[in-house]
Amino acid sequence: MKRDKDKEAVDQSRRALLRTGALFGGLMLLGGGAGNALATTVRLPMANGERPLARYPQKRALLVLTSRPVQLETPMAVFNQGVITPNDAFFVRWHLANVPTRIDGRRFTIRIHGRVKQPLELTPAQLASDFEPVELTAVCQCSGNSRGLFEPRVAGGQWANGAMGNAHWKGVRLREVLDKAGLRADAVQVRFNGAEGPTLPQIPDFMKSLDLDMARSEDVLIAYAMNGAPLPLLNGYPLRLVVPGWYATYWVKMLDEIEVLNHADQSFWTAKAYRVPANACGCLKPGEKNVPLVPISRMNVRSFITSVADGAQIPAGRKLEVRGIAFDGGFGIKRVLFSSDGGRHWLEARLGKDHGKYSFREWQASFRPHKGQSYSLLALAINTIGESQRFTPRWNPTGYLRNVVETVKVSAV
Repeated sequence: MKRDKDKEAVDQSRRALLRTGALFGGLMLLGGGAGNALATTVRLPMANGERPLARYPQKRALLVLTSRPVQLETPMAVFNQGVITPNDAFFVRWHLANVPTRIDGRRFTIRIHGRVKQPLELTPAQLASDFEPVELTAVCQCSGNSRGLFEPRVAGGQWANGAMGNAHWKGVRLREVLDKAGLRADAVQVRFNGAEGPTLPQIPDFMKSLDLDMARSEDVLIAYAMNGAPLPLLNGYPLRLVVPGWYATYWVKMLDEIEVLNHADQSFWTAKAYRVPANACGCLKPGEKNVPLVPISRMNVRSFITSVADGAQIPAGRKLEVRGIAFDGGFGIKRVLFSSDGGRHWLEARLGKDHGKYSFREWQASFRPHKGQSYSLLALAINTIGESQRFTPRWNPTGYLRNVVETVKVSAV
């Protein structure tokens, strides 16, 4: 019965996306989000930080980083509205400009080949009907989230803090699909490719790889549903990889090819891109060179204040409830500390419901502001193995791994 419902969801998603596909294609022909730009713009706390808001199909107004390829950032206020990020508010990040504008879920297939005993070609409906459905809640965060806040500035997409989202994912375990294909004894890595492609032949196709033990881990999914609905087109319909606890570079969208390798993947996006210094902090000093690098992988611990914006005026004389979120790379949040005086004094925040070790964890704290006073609000998250945020920002030339304790400055009136 459950699998019948999953099949029905795939069929419904096909019909919905065929309806929206033409509209999305028209937007691309008109220059993407530019034709839909709203009069409102938002200024983010960085150099050249003005961003237009635009609506894309299946999306509410989001901050536009680029329109080709489409990169949309979630406004921070969304994260104050609940632990789950709505599908229409979920950030968007594509690497290559050639993204299909129409997908027919009935004809879409995912090919499993390479060092396997039995190559497979499966439709989304077959995945939903022939394998055990699995559900989990997990944060998807772009590796470059918060890159625009790096000092000195680094190259790449200048995201603020909204290149992340928390969703309830449904799909099948990757390892079950690999087991059905049958792995050969010399298999060492699994490479993933999606339907996005380069506009020029010299641009490398976007592919990512996982070591075999990670690919076969319990929680790595091929997802076909997000928050109880089909994946939005811009978030990878009809199938995407979900690698909980790891940065979103591995969460390949419109997943249509899985290749099992008997050697370390040498393709560009795995062997040369998305790499960080091979030290405990993943950081170095500006100008430092010839540092060994390793692929980025597990997310570090972070927290954000979501109920109060930087520069806000708050009411004096009564208790103010401050809310936020915290998360890490899959160990789970144990504590969040809150300070209203720039870190001189700390108090224990109250944690919200635990939605699983990969999810946002909501937290809440309070203080009483006095009229005419200014306050520097801080939140510090600590996970279950004792890892915490840093008080000094780490730096690397790729703009990855930021997890500094962020400051929100407010004044009481």
